[in-house]
Amino acid sequence: NWYVSENDPTKTYACLTPELVAALGLKEGIAKSLQWTHNDECLKPGQLDGMEVENDLSQSALLLTVPQAYLEYTSSDWDPPSRWDDGISGLIADYSLNAQTRHQEQGGEDSHDISGNGTVGANLGAWRFRADWQSDYQHTRSNDDEDDSSNSTTSKNWDWSRYYAWRALPSLKAKLSLGEDYLNSDIFDGFNYIGSSVSTDDQMLPPNLRGYAPDVSGVAHSSAKVTISQMGRVLYETQVPAGPFRIQDIGDSVSGTLHVRVEEQNGQVQEYDVTTASMPFLTRQGQVRYKVMMGRPEDWNHKTEGGFFSGGEASWGVADGWSLYGGALADEHYQSAAMGVGRDLAQFGALAFDVTHSHVNLDHDSAYGKGKLDGNSFRVSYAKDFDELNSRVTFAGYRFSEKNFMTMSEYLDASQSDMARTGNDKEMYTITYNQNFAAAGVSVYLNYSHRTYWDRPEQTNYNLMFSHYFNMGSIRNMSISVTGYRYEYDDNTDKGMYLSMSIPWSDSSTVTYNGSYGSGSDSSQVGYFNRIDDATHYQINVGTSEQHGSVDGYLSHDGTLAKVDLSANYHEGEYRSAGIALQGGATLTAHGGALHRTQNMGGTRLLIDADGIANVPVESNGAPVYTNMFGKAVVADINNYYRNQAYIDLNNLPEDAEATQSVVQATLTEGAIGYRKFKVISGQKAMAVLRLRDGSYPPFGAEVKNDEQQQVGIVDDEGNVYLAGINAGEHMMVFWEGSAQCEIVLPKPLPADLFRGLLLPCEQKGTTAPDSLAPEIKPVIQDQTRQVTPSEAPTSISATQ
Repeated sequence: NWYVSENDPTKTYACLTPELVAALGLKEGIAKSLQWTHNDECLKPGQLDGMEVENDLSQSALLLTVPQAYLEYTSSDWDPPSRWDDGISGLIADYSLNAQTRHQEQGGEDSHDISGNGTVGANLGAWRFRADWQSDYQHTRSNDDEDDSSNSTTSKNWDWSRYYAWRALPSLKAKLSLGEDYLNSDIFDGFNYIGSSVSTDDQMLPPNLRGYAPDVSGVAHSSAKVTISQMGRVLYETQVPAGPFRIQDIGDSVSGTLHVRVEEQNGQVQEYDVTTASMPFLTRQGQVRYKVMMGRPEDWNHKTEGGFFSGGEASWGVADGWSLYGGALADEHYQSAAMGVGRDLAQFGALAFDVTHSHVNLDHDSAYGKGKLDGNSFRVSYAKDFDELNSRVTFAGYRFSEKNFMTMSEYLDASQSDMARTGNDKEMYTITYNQNFAAAGVSVYLNYSHRTYWDRPEQTNYNLMFSHYFNMGSIRNMSISVTGYRYEYDDNTDKGMYLSMSIPWSDSSTVTYNGSYGSGSDSSQVGYFNRIDDATHYQINVGTSEQHGSVDGYLSHDGTLAKVDLSANYHEGEYRSAGIALQGGATLTAHGGALHRTQNMGGTRLLIDADGIANVPVESNGAPVYTNMFGKAVVADINNYYRNQAYIDLNNLPEDAEATQSVVQATLTEGAIGYRKFKVISGQKAMAVLRLRDGSYPPFGAEVKNDEQQQVGIVDDEGNVYLAGINAGEHMMVFWEGSAQCEIVLPKPLPADLFRGLLLPCEQKGTTAPDSLAPEIKPVIQDQTRQVTPSEAPTSISATQ
């Protein structure tokens, strides 16, 4: 809507409603200072310097240009909190089921196993209520005597493993959790408890801000291109409007020296360097991450242990390069406190050090001792990128714990007098190293850990992998990989070597060789892998194991209703087996529901409505899903707080369907059930000529709409129009100059050949149609290079590239 200026009758202004302004994503301080007019329904003009409002009649669009300095941070796949969508209320039930049958050749034993786990729950506004379950059924029978029940054993169990609820607190960038939870801490070792917590949710931060990263700020005197590079390689490039800018999404994985180049449209160029490093222990300057919790510890059987506890932790970016962090955890007999500091050492990497002290008062004899026990644990962490070698080494540990140091879990075990103490940590070293020699097609990866204990022998685990990608004659993209490994657990050691080779056979298939050598048994296999389509692939392997032949096959299909994996194995003289795995779920809301595949139990999902049209293919992440008989489909495993996009595959629409809107977007909070509706019409398609009573034609660009105000065609020269989604006897209106001008009626029945050209009289209307029938002017918001239309957004606005 537009209104005339009170001071100058020659000026008109667009009425920017509070809902539209809220969707712009203005910074909180700026949004609170805005003034309104026309009974607080329209934004008072002239308050934001540099903001421009233009009307584009040719596109029925309202264009808004907003200086970046006024806006909250956004990126190509992330929106500020003002655009987050809590979704709609509804019920969910997700599951993962596995079934396997096995016949042992020696002894004739048959075994059958069915196991499953899942989540059921409900969404009510911003609240998420969940319950997790798990179940197992096992049956084993010896075939020596099928009638002898003593040769048959059966076991089964069903458990509700966790009851919990949570909701997002966007204003605090935090998450409130209630019920049964696991303590996920950056400082203390975790344990199960029932209670409540409020914690900073890193998921709410932009993807590249989840950790330490530098700010790059400056001032553009005109519209400018900002380029951030490292050793000649462009890491980030964007357009900014005139005015101050601040770039915060360089990424916590980027370190070393960054080169910044600002190219103005007026020809001026600014260049400067920024030196930084990144690691998990460091926090951005001025940023605080925190977690507070309280409750009672409990075991897997929902039985509480110990007394009431409370705790908290925080990390504060004191100054650029320095971070302080610490925390405390305590109940009546156990207290633990930690303090640490992290430092960005620029070209020398990043370093963090912390110390944790525990105090325990045991009032009975136990394997841990009796009385008061005090101990300390010291931890050093280091990270460094070697830019010149295109590699990264992380030394995330040295950790030393004194003999009397105890975690909360160890204290809970000690409170049970019949528990013996095992695995009392002393020292731990970990090294992760990854290097890629791109020119040579070589990559090397090492993961190494060494642990010593006060009460048992040391353990050493490692995984070393060497990969080489190469071409041989006309065969390209061959690969060979060698992996050496060693793992120790509970006095058992598994070590060996694995060799893998892959040769492309076609665009969608490869021939592979896999050899395993080490403890256990040696085996060699030749395999064939083929991807049938985006949803289905299979692999067949034949080979030998300990001089016995083996054959196995695997098929995976990402279906609309579930993800299905099938497997079959035969090992000569040993066993034969078959298995099936299903992963899926059901979502039900007041708008409808659907069965669907899912991998993230109880996670975020998007309910798609295709206007009641069945078999409409919708793509988002992974293989497409198809709408059910009610025109509904669910896209599961949606990323929390990301700008997710779903779109119709126009090339595979049903013959009688046409999509007038094929793309929707949603930025959903964790666990939300989003809801988006596509504009899809169903019916036949035809070529027609529209003619007015006086023999003339509707003007070029006139719109043909059905009773539901869906556009079914646009008039071309001399009244020619391609109509989609039409039905016999249907009445349609033709719009131009902002109103409905005439009406057409389709014949009943429709002719057999609709593409020979229908001649449709268009009876003119003498009055203007109501405003509700006029084509809507869609506001388009431009932020840098971004355009946003309200029809694609959860709050009547969203961003599109």
